[in-house]
Amino acid sequence: MAKPVREVAPPLPYAGPVTPAELSRTVRRAVCRAVEDDVLPGPVPERVTVERSRPGGRGDYASNVALRLAGPAGRPPREIAEILRSRVDTTRGIARVEITGPGFLNFTLGRDGRAGLVRTILGDPARYGHGDALAGTAVAFAPPPGGDPRARLWTDTVVRLLRGQGAEAAVVPGAAERLTVVPAGIGPDGLLARLGHDAAHWALLRPAAHDRPYTGPDLLVQRESNALFRVRYAHARARALVRNAAHLGIPSRYTGPDPYPGTRPGPSHDPYGAGLPGRDGTARAAAALLTALGDHPAVLEAAARLRAPDRLARHLEHTAEAFLRFQEICRPLPLGDEKPSAAHSSGTALAEAAGAVLAGGLSLLGIDAPEHL
Repeated sequence: MAKPVREVAPPLPYAGPVTPAELSRTVRRAVCRAVEDDVLPGPVPERVTVERSRPGGRGDYASNVALRLAGPAGRPPREIAEILRSRVDTTRGIARVEITGPGFLNFTLGRDGRAGLVRTILGDPARYGHGDALAGTAVAFAPPPGGDPRARLWTDTVVRLLRGQGAEAAVVPGAAERLTVVPAGIGPDGLLARLGHDAAHWALLRPAAHDRPYTGPDLLVQRESNALFRVRYAHARARALVRNAAHLGIPSRYTGPDPYPGTRPGPSHDPYGAGLPGRDGTARAAAALLTALGDHPAVLEAAARLRAPDRLARHLEHTAEAFLRFQEICRPLPLGDEKPSAAHSSGTALAEAAGAVLAGGLSLLGIDAPEHL
């Protein structure tokens, strides 16, 4: 069997791999190198799953790729994990690779990992999470039958998600693939007249395809129980924070290697590394928001692969909750006569990154992200 061509890792922006999607590509390249070096038999898997470490686990991310390769390779999983660890432990952005259990690979990000994530988002906010995971894939959907607005909207949104991951996607008469969803039970004119464009989109895309959408009038109520309102409110709050910071002369950038270095601050440990004011739990709130932002590319890829825009909607809810908690607990702007500091600049950058992710996700769902609510 011909050996695969070695996949050369392209330079990664800023701190290196900091998202599950980037780590997945990094680990897959390590598998390619091991196959090329004749220490593992092929074939190389099309995708390598990397997920957030579970409670009680090690590091920031984990992968079971060694367990998946053990059967075809005829080797113990821990032996395969050792082979792969030696090929990824010097990758930029990864501070440590550990092996646990029967052969799980656990990755701890370097000090610059989280700061690099925010800089990556702000470097090209509109494109963050878009990629080429599905490049070379061509998908043609048949037009939805009848006049149900949900099937048409679902199909159009999936096409956008697929294109955002590099696939060639379109709606074409006569195509074999057709997306099936539970109908909305109301015509397009009546739905738009009752809810308006944005609320109608959210009502039809937020439930899973097999669930009947709720289209009641309280979708228009601007209160915390309304998920769409919470997401758009979080975006508006993020934008307001950035505007207020600019008024105070605070630039939105990460000025240190990692202003939010940990999730378990000790009693005498400043969890921000730069004195950002806040009460207990500040590091955990910042880490939760950074986790949500870092997971965004993997969510977009999964939503495209699985034809499931509802996954993106739920992720936006989670990101909004993480941001609102961050801005409440961490208070990223100066209070009273406090002088602006590098930590305030970092907090502003994190808020701007959160706003960019929320805006980009809403745009993929065809929903406006207003600056003011």
